[in-house]
Amino acid sequence: MAGIQPLKAADPPAVGGYRLLGRLGAGGMGVVYLARSPGGALIALKVIRAEYAADHGFRVRFRREAEAAGRLTGRWVVPVVAAAAEEREPWLATGFVPGPSLAEAVTLHGPLPPEAVRTLGARLAEALTEVHAAGLVHRDVKPGNVLLALDGPRLIDFGIARSTGATALTESDVVIGSPGYLSPEQAQARAGELGPPSDVFSLGCVLVYAATGRRPFGTGSPAAILFRTVHEEPDLDGVPEELLDLLTACLAKNPRDRPGSGDVREALGGAGGESGGWLPGPLTRLVAERSAAVLALPDPPPGRTSGSDSASGSGSPADPVTVTAVPAAPAAAPGPSRRRVLTLASAAGVVAVGGGLAAWAASRQTGDGGSGSGAGASRPRYVVGLHADLSGRDKAAGRAQERGARLAVADHNARADRPFDLALRVRDDGGDAKRAEATAGRFVAEDEVFAVIGPTGVAGVEAVAARYQEALLPLVTVSCDSDAVSSVGTKAFFQLRPDGNSLTTGLVDYLVRARGDRRTVLVDDQAAGRTSQRLVVNLADTLPQGVGTTTTSTVPADSDDFGPVAAAVTSSDADSVVYAGTSPARAARCARALAETGFRGTRLAREPVLQPAFLDEAGAAADGWVIVTTYVDPAELPAAKGFVTSYEKRYGPRTGELFAVEPYAVEAYDALNFIARGIRELGGIGVERGAMVSRLRSLTYHGLGRIIDFDDSTKAFVFTNGLFLHRVEAGTPRFLGRYGEAK
Repeated sequence: MAGIQPLKAADPPAVGGYRLLGRLGAGGMGVVYLARSPGGALIALKVIRAEYAADHGFRVRFRREAEAAGRLTGRWVVPVVAAAAEEREPWLATGFVPGPSLAEAVTLHGPLPPEAVRTLGARLAEALTEVHAAGLVHRDVKPGNVLLALDGPRLIDFGIARSTGATALTESDVVIGSPGYLSPEQAQARAGELGPPSDVFSLGCVLVYAATGRRPFGTGSPAAILFRTVHEEPDLDGVPEELLDLLTACLAKNPRDRPGSGDVREALGGAGGESGGWLPGPLTRLVAERSAAVLALPDPPPGRTSGSDSASGSGSPADPVTVTAVPAAPAAAPGPSRRRVLTLASAAGVVAVGGGLAAWAASRQTGDGGSGSGAGASRPRYVVGLHADLSGRDKAAGRAQERGARLAVADHNARADRPFDLALRVRDDGGDAKRAEATAGRFVAEDEVFAVIGPTGVAGVEAVAARYQEALLPLVTVSCDSDAVSSVGTKAFFQLRPDGNSLTTGLVDYLVRARGDRRTVLVDDQAAGRTSQRLVVNLADTLPQGVGTTTTSTVPADSDDFGPVAAAVTSSDADSVVYAGTSPARAARCARALAETGFRGTRLAREPVLQPAFLDEAGAAADGWVIVTTYVDPAELPAAKGFVTSYEKRYGPRTGELFAVEPYAVEAYDALNFIARGIRELGGIGVERGAMVSRLRSLTYHGLGRIIDFDDSTKAFVFTNGLFLHRVEAGTPRFLGRYGEAK
């Protein structure tokens, strides 16, 4: 059946008295299993990763919201039936709905007919009315959280297991939800205004999507979508005439101007009252087929049931017992524990468990890369391409990625237990758009290449991504700063970093959460053109309103005088300054001007500024500046100690440089191991490009530098996992940590 994957060796046989049947999905927060209760009912059971539950506040909120959601009994909601907040890995169980999500249904069969949209809206509005009456706000109403059953839709996931990078589960001062379906008050993190009207706005977005197949505020980077949500009118082209006025009202910018959920249900004419026959024929057949497939699922074999957690029910679902992972089959050697699996994944990128790969692949031998011992001749070999700029403007980043990727290949091929060998094929596009497209064409034409890392920069990226998409050849980039290519329409494009606009999130987080600054001067350096202006606008709109002042000081493109900036800071008694430009030299002039006035408050800038030119020209004035980047300093990560040692041994120490390891080296190392994980997981059914695209998009990979994970709805990289901060101290950048953690 679609959507259900076999259990892995590290999965427990049961949790809290529920016997696990298979996996429904996995993400950064945890794993969702299909399970059977002691009484025989099918359950969706979500297990939260231990690292997210280390904070006491997490568990308090988890318990409180689980108890509140458990009181929901409405027909169109899927409530929590049991939960355990005190377990090392907390879990919660809900009823299981075998139908597809609204997102999947629209993707497969297109927009719903108007009458189905009316029924969908009425029943979801009825569900939200009950949710709000129980004192809850869903906060994440989106197509992925609406499941379609034969008798009507079901609303799931009541904000219990959602995270935006904060340790606490439901922080009140951070954006919670999915861009494209957030209300303006959510998009601006106006926590005091989050209430039922926010869910009504999200419902309006969902119904527009159901009726047209498009989101009302478009696609692109999360920052761009949030900006349009706050400042632009929705795109309602294609919405049926009879729904236009209602959906326009639901999408009002001011929460007070939106109808209540009960009003929405009434406006839709009570379409929520009748059961059956509400979906078009193809979807009705799909739901029926999936329902039948689930009912035919066998019980787990006896070998997967242990002791007190057996289906006989000695453990109560509401009173969970501790379980121990056992092998998937009695004849197999005991699998590694879940903690051990994550440790191995972080250290080596590939965990060799299970059977071998397809025998035909053994003939794919190339001369690229080392293969370790001679025994590797009997193993299949897979080629990964590196599409890099090694001679143009971004050659430093390209060289770093080549080094990191080569080290990953060497580490993989040195493992005696590896099920396959890897080889790296490197090509230089020189940072030129035409050469970049030609390079893509060469990789696409080589059947032995199963994935490509790159490109380094943005030259020709749209044409390049289109070539790889046409061939369904995964393109995994770690340094390309572009919002021109969306993973929604270009599924083969994996951008494992935030684009430049999304760096706004890191700046706001540091200003508000880590420092509590309230009087901020934004420096619009017009030498950076629209890039600077766009950041200033985003920051001015995103910083919380009513808790301080935000002013803008503009520096003309033809001026090197930052004295007026310093004067503006002094006159406004500011405690923080954000330089929105991209020039290290001009940032240095700004730093010196501020230092001359004695300003020692918070000073922030973006990644392009963190260059030797900034530190050299600013001198002592650079100390204290905090820079938001999309790369880490692996020398400051305990988990990357072995990587740094191997890197320096292979390529020599980098004395006198900003970092012991070049930016984007460990990111490329993680990217290659992410690809290797995808190859390994496809080993039992055969590795091919299209399957790689799908498998990689479903993975959660814990690398040395970041967690690689993808949003359930947009399928885009969870960009907050790729935001990091550094502070200049004594002329040297010191790594502060990841977004939401740096102090």
